[in-house]
Amino acid sequence: MANHVSSLKRTRQTITKTAVNRANKSKLRGTLRTLREAIAGGDAKKLGEVYRETVSVLDKSVQKGVLHKNTASRYKSRLNARVKAVATAKAA
Repeated sequence: MANHVSSLKRTRQTITKTAVNRANKSKLRGTLRTLREAIAGGDAKKLGEVYRETVSVLDKSVQKGVLHKNTASRYKSRLNARVKAVATAKAA
């Protein structure tokens, strides 16, 4: 256990930041799961709406430091390709 006041404060800050990061990461994983389920479902209208929400959460997670910007960009690119594939499959 820490004895210095500064290290006690650091411990408190770490606990708080860990809780915030865990909540943000959990929200991110939940939206990704929702989008993947929508892709599996194949509903094109719902898919566009869920994709926009997922991209928003990805961008916010980059701002909050949960994800690296290139990681979020890679996720968005791959998910967009899957969304387009479902949309074109329904059109054809």
